[in-house]
Amino acid sequence: MAAGNDMTNGTQINAAHDESHVLHNSLVSKPPTVASASGSYITMSTGQRVLDACGGAAVTIIGHNDPDVNAAVAEQMTKVCYTHTVAFTTNAAEELADYILGENPHGLTRAFFVCSGSEAMDSALKLARQYYVEIGQPERTHIVSRHRAYHGNTVGAMSVGSHVSRRAPFEEALMLDNVSFVSPTYAYRHQLPDEEEEEYAARLVEELDQHFQAKGPGTVMAFISEPVGGATAGCLTAPKGYYQGVRRVCDKYGILLILDEVMCGSGRTGTYFAFEQEGEGMYPDLITMGKGLGGGFAPMGAVLAHDKVIKGFQKGSAWFVHSHTYQAHGVGCAAALAVQKVLRRDQLVERCAAKGKWLHEALVTTFGDRKYVGNIRGKGLFWGIEFVKDKMTKESFEPSLRFTWLIVDEALRRGLSVYPGAATADGFKGDHIIIAPPYNMSDEEFDEMLRLLKDTYDMVEKQVEALADGK
Repeated sequence: MAAGNDMTNGTQINAAHDESHVLHNSLVSKPPTVASASGSYITMSTGQRVLDACGGAAVTIIGHNDPDVNAAVAEQMTKVCYTHTVAFTTNAAEELADYILGENPHGLTRAFFVCSGSEAMDSALKLARQYYVEIGQPERTHIVSRHRAYHGNTVGAMSVGSHVSRRAPFEEALMLDNVSFVSPTYAYRHQLPDEEEEEYAARLVEELDQHFQAKGPGTVMAFISEPVGGATAGCLTAPKGYYQGVRRVCDKYGILLILDEVMCGSGRTGTYFAFEQEGEGMYPDLITMGKGLGGGFAPMGAVLAHDKVIKGFQKGSAWFVHSHTYQAHGVGCAAALAVQKVLRRDQLVERCAAKGKWLHEALVTTFGDRKYVGNIRGKGLFWGIEFVKDKMTKESFEPSLRFTWLIVDEALRRGLSVYPGAATADGFKGDHIIIAPPYNMSDEEFDEMLRLLKDTYDMVEKQVEALADGK
């Protein structure tokens, strides 16, 4: 998953000429102002139209300003906006849960709606912990996650992530101390030269098994991972067989598997749940959602719980000791329900899968041989491009060059928005961008996106070569 504070180094306006009382990430400058948005475009206060090739942070899955979603929100606001959800429910919340879980997909039977992916991850952690209390295993307190992962910006969610720069200021004071990490699924840098894909998967699964044993498997409550990595390293995918192996190891020791699909879910990878592409028998015990759930029309996130977890609660206290003031907010649920209906009505997940194949081929054809493009990876309409200084050695650029921001700023100047990422390779060095357009972006807009991205890269490559030549 991802958060907006990657934008701190981007194109900004000097605060001396435009003071803001908003606490932006940068305290000395103000981001550019968006005046309006419609479809695949955002319009700046300057009048510039920008093609939104990343959906903000892979959020706007059906584009901006959809009339059906707007109407659903307006209608809900004439009925009820806020209810205290410990005491009451709304039709909007019940219908949204039914729409997603009506057939109990993959054994998932209950939804807990919140306002963000970070809240969803914190809620999942509490569900996991209380589940073991309810079934009489309170000694399970340890959490295992992966390096190069991002799971949110609240203290709990950030503790189980490994985004180095976001953790750094809070490491000694706030981070949970019951979390450990195993290797990411980062084939570009970590798969051995003579290692087959299945062998790489088996090695990672064995590492996880050994890690559980070292910690004492009876003390571990959850393993957390993103089926397709988000902001930290840019659309990392798993080798074939990895998640089936993870599921087996978690079952072997009675450990819950939490999948973070805040960024890669809601159809983004070409199936509604990203994990559905990971082979027979694969399912999560808890799964977090966000971003595409509400499509940017309202702050929304969710945890979906497997029936196994729910039955554990029902045999115990039958009460989840957790709530948020704005959980299952009526307007947010109405917006999310409308987004999900558009998704299904217009067969946009299927379009995402089909157009994703086109985009993959187009990106490889256009950029695969370029001097500074090291790796192109992803699924569906969720693609990361990692840039390197040397393709042979995979050496990253020095952070001082700000290669990612050269791309982002040049793209914006040309009328294209792409998602930035830095510290890709090891938490300190590395550059990538993410392409995550709306699923219903037109074919002509896809062509325009590719043209603008190519023109952007061409210009930045020339700039970097000129710097290397001392010009």
